[in-house]
Amino acid sequence: MINHVLFAVKRHYKFIIAFLLLTWFYFCIPATLFESIYSTTISDQNGRLLGARVAADGQWRFPAIDSLPKKYEIALIEFEDRRFYNHTGFDIISTGRALIHNLQRRKIIEGGSTITMQVVRLARKSKSRTVKEKLIETVMAVRLELKYTKKEILAMYASHAPFGGNVVGIEAAAWRYFGRSANELSWAEAAMLAVLPNSPSLIHLAKNRKQLLEKRNKLLEKLYKRNYLSEEDLRLAKTENIPGEPLPMPMEAMHLFDAVAKKHEGKKIATTINMEYQAKATEILNRHAGEYKANSVNNAAAIIIDVRNNTVAAYVGNVGDINKNENGEHVDIIMSPRSSGSILKPFLFAAMLDEGSLLPDMLVADVPLYISGFSPQNYDKTFDGAVSAHRALERSLNVPAVRMLYNYNIEKFHYLLRQLGITTLKKPANHYGLSLILGGAEVSLWDITNVYAYFARTLNNFRTNNGKYNSADKQKAEFMANDKKEKNILQNTEIISAAAIWQTLNSLSDLNRPEEESSWKSFSSSQKIAWKTGTSFGNRDAWAVGVTPDFAIGVWVGNASGEGRHLLTGVNYAAPVLFELFDILPKSQQWFEQPYDEMTKMAVCSKSGHLASDICEEIDSIWLVNSAQTSPICTYHKLVHLNKDETHRVNSDCVALSEIVNKPWFILPPVQEWYYKIKHHDYRQLPPFMQGCDNEESSPIDLIYPVPNSETVITKQIDGSKGGIVFQAVHRNPDASIFWHIDNEYAGTTKIYHQLAVQPNAGEHWLILVDDAGNNKQVKFFVKDVD
Repeated sequence: MINHVLFAVKRHYKFIIAFLLLTWFYFCIPATLFESIYSTTISDQNGRLLGARVAADGQWRFPAIDSLPKKYEIALIEFEDRRFYNHTGFDIISTGRALIHNLQRRKIIEGGSTITMQVVRLARKSKSRTVKEKLIETVMAVRLELKYTKKEILAMYASHAPFGGNVVGIEAAAWRYFGRSANELSWAEAAMLAVLPNSPSLIHLAKNRKQLLEKRNKLLEKLYKRNYLSEEDLRLAKTENIPGEPLPMPMEAMHLFDAVAKKHEGKKIATTINMEYQAKATEILNRHAGEYKANSVNNAAAIIIDVRNNTVAAYVGNVGDINKNENGEHVDIIMSPRSSGSILKPFLFAAMLDEGSLLPDMLVADVPLYISGFSPQNYDKTFDGAVSAHRALERSLNVPAVRMLYNYNIEKFHYLLRQLGITTLKKPANHYGLSLILGGAEVSLWDITNVYAYFARTLNNFRTNNGKYNSADKQKAEFMANDKKEKNILQNTEIISAAAIWQTLNSLSDLNRPEEESSWKSFSSSQKIAWKTGTSFGNRDAWAVGVTPDFAIGVWVGNASGEGRHLLTGVNYAAPVLFELFDILPKSQQWFEQPYDEMTKMAVCSKSGHLASDICEEIDSIWLVNSAQTSPICTYHKLVHLNKDETHRVNSDCVALSEIVNKPWFILPPVQEWYYKIKHHDYRQLPPFMQGCDNEESSPIDLIYPVPNSETVITKQIDGSKGGIVFQAVHRNPDASIFWHIDNEYAGTTKIYHQLAVQPNAGEHWLILVDDAGNNKQVKFFVKDVD
């Protein structure tokens, strides 16, 4: 059997050898020619380089390109392989000429390699220049020409050729030596890079510069003779200098670069960033941050989202030098959880509008509030008594916001925030409690700005979708180009209705801001902007978020370390940046279109903001969310029975019916009234009852503190003595006296300012208040001693 096989081999050995050679020839070019490690690069929406990081092997080697800039292609072919487009990988004329020159000099001075052969040499990393290696390269070059197009071969060469030092490839070389893309090279620059791979050592910064200049100019003269350059072009090109020190790679959007590089190392990443917006936003933040350093405020961040296509147009994750990292500059603030301050209040406002439990002008109580030991304070430590919901939002009043959250339900609001895309709420609602609305939870600038962008997109698309909602509108903005988009699914309802969103953004677009933060008046814009600021407890975080139909912008200012600083507030530090960022963007030509499909015109009491009752004196007809129809009717206006002079209240027991004047009257509860009339001098108090007429109203006395069934803690003073409690009450009649009793024991009398300091023992107590007209008020409270 073996003899038969050997005989067959001897008989057909030529065919076998030919078959083996053909097989080798076919497979001599691997499926992947270059197994290189590449630099990670990111580009903006127009392909311009935003940043790059050296490859893991220490080389500046950009991901392979698929085509060459025309100037460089012409210069390269003219210098390396003039007949490139006419040979099949092996140029016998060039090889013959090189052979003759080498024999004449009796040494190798010319290789005669084609560009295709050089690609093979680069791929094989062959350092030997022997005849054997040359033959292998020649055969592989022919095979390479059969497998790839001429353009692809040129691109492979340009992507992997050495350009001196640790620079590999034309694109990396263009940025390293000239600070711009290869597509933007001049003829002189293209010529210099064309000659460099032939002798990459010439780029040494301290020597060989003269030889490099001579080689470049010689190639420029060839290009002139071949009519690629005019005489003027040649003259100007020769005046250009050879580059000096290698230039640093650009690094715009450095924090975004770090975020995407972790998942796409060694890739060319196309982003949605707009280079102009990014550069201007970075400059604005760095300039403001330079000023804020005087107050030891070291960090700032901003994000711009293009609402129209749901992409990130600018991403400034922090300011300063990320490499120095002296003040936490490496922290990407945009993605970092930070205390929310007041920035969540508009979401609660919108949610309550949506369910009809709140109307934009509805009065909300702004009086001292005590709930399970939690007692929020407004920014200026004062109270309005009662304030319209939209004014409470504009002024970012804390007490009304807490009261609204209490009425709405903490669990429900916690769930709503998660539906809106707030991803940082890792703990259950009861962990945050009512402080959730004041900054008790951490949120990210990324999440917050995306919610505002989602609001804007919902309104922009509502009419287009014929009153329906696109499920993709709530998808967060993309910062990588060509990311998969969520499938569009139209639905009848959304987390928050377009009508509620529209009313919320309208409220936020009003220019009224907190009186104590008067610097908001210096902010002006040629367009309408819905904006909200926020300041976390201890002045640690300053927020500002704004939105138009075209853009949503989020700004944060503070210290990455969490250190608070005096005067660090959203309106003083973040808002100026916000408005300057809006100024660099195209202006929105129109405001959000009103979603009439979800709104109904309703009669509203002008003073209370509730749906008007039959006795409301002044009525406005305004557009409200359809669900507002279930809202309660105004209870603030009541019919009051007066004598003919309207100086006293009366009833039929003391005055004839013909002598009684029935008149609508705007009446606030006693506590609200006490604070309200301080700031509203036009408030009309109820006239007193005429002597001899029975008082039919509920008690004119009300307690501010303690509230019913509250628990009060008494601590010891520094000197060891027992501390006390200050009770506070109000009375409709400013001249009335109040007599205080604790557990039926007299404790004191107050007049005008009804405050009383007491030291009750631990346990359950009853507080009873009686005025000089016999009206009374009583509540139960508990006292706990703490050592």
